Amino acid sequence: MIDVAAVEQARARIASAIYESPCPRSQTLSELTGCDLHLKLENLQMTGSFKERGALNRLLQLAPEQRAAGVVAASAGNHAQGLAFVAGRRGVSTTIVMPTGTPLIKVSATRAHGAEVILKGESYDEAAEEAQRIANARGRCLVHPFDDDAVIAGQGTIGLELVEQVPDLDAVLVPVGGGGLAAGVATAIKARKPGAKVYGVEPSALPSMRRALDAGAPVELEPARTLADGIAVRSVSPRTLAHGSLLDDIALVDEEDIAEAILLLLEREKTVAEGAGAAPLAAVVRGDLPLAGKRVVLLVSGGNIDVNVVARIIERGLVKSGRSMRVRVLIPDQPGSLAALLATTARCNANVLEVHHDRLAPRTDPGLTAVELVLETRGFDHIAEIGDAIEDAGWLIEA
Repeated sequence: MIDVAAVEQARARIASAIYESPCPRSQTLSELTGCDLHLKLENLQMTGSFKERGALNRLLQLAPEQRAAGVVAASAGNHAQGLAFVAGRRGVSTTIVMPTGTPLIKVSATRAHGAEVILKGESYDEAAEEAQRIANARGRCLVHPFDDDAVIAGQGTIGLELVEQVPDLDAVLVPVGGGGLAAGVATAIKARKPGAKVYGVEPSALPSMRRALDAGAPVELEPARTLADGIAVRSVSPRTLAHGSLLDDIALVDEEDIAEAILLLLEREKTVAEGAGAAPLAAVVRGDLPLAGKRVVLLVSGGNIDVNVVARIIERGLVKSGRSMRVRVLIPDQPGSLAALLATTARCNANVLEVHHDRLAPRTDPGLTAVELVLETRGFDHIAEIGDAIEDAGWLIEA
């Protein structure tokens, strides 16, 4: 296990090149959750995540001949960008292996930093096997995203910053994938503020640290998809598991929790977070941890999320909160019927976003046509008002 001295040395080593991200208090989210919430905004780093810290700390400790040979890594995206960025600025050749399903924004950004990107495998583990093969074949240094003391120490510099920015903190929530970030942050927090709690947060689809702690050894989980792709790791390492005892508990969050947290950060805080970065807020909103009335720091670890995913989350969030309504209505197939339906929704002050008119809909009686409307609404009472108005006009709403 690393100690706080290693984290302090890492901070001195990387300080001139790493942005000390802000940790503002969120009045809105504090009121919403019943905690005194602060957000450590690592999504504001140059590459959009905390990964630059560990990557740079490892790179600066390589021997000259290792830098000359270049580095290689496997990553779902953020480690790739962090390593490519810090290596590219120092003239070190970088090869990154990514799973084939990695979001395009992360692939493009990694290439933009000058790295060679190879897409290989369905999961991080398969990409890691290819990265190791390339490292052996080309004589390059493999920079692991979490199973490396130098990387862990670099990530731990966040913890040192936190205790200075929020000296009276009670708890810190950290997303957990391979466990390197949690290991480093917990090492720093427990050394500098022993009374503070450090909670890990994992997607319920891939609770690799929770399972490892329960079993007393790393457990390889079955592949699974999650919005929190940055922490979608099937197994922690013995190195990161050794630090797992520093965590006071691990909260599990499901996909709906994560989606809601992404939307909350976007709408309430004007902050873009990827699934992993939103996971700590998801855990607070879920309410499984004893955080009421506590001063809590949420580590927003990254903001590299595909805009298409954001669009889908927004659409689902609007439906879930009653601000969007999709309704399918059967009306007479004759002139004026569609206009009358739209006039009815207009009288309810519902804004029409989409109209789909299907005269050939299956199982529709002759003489009727199906109209599907997507409406902008003001809440569930407004939705009920619109439904009543449509039925009062004599039209049938399909279930």
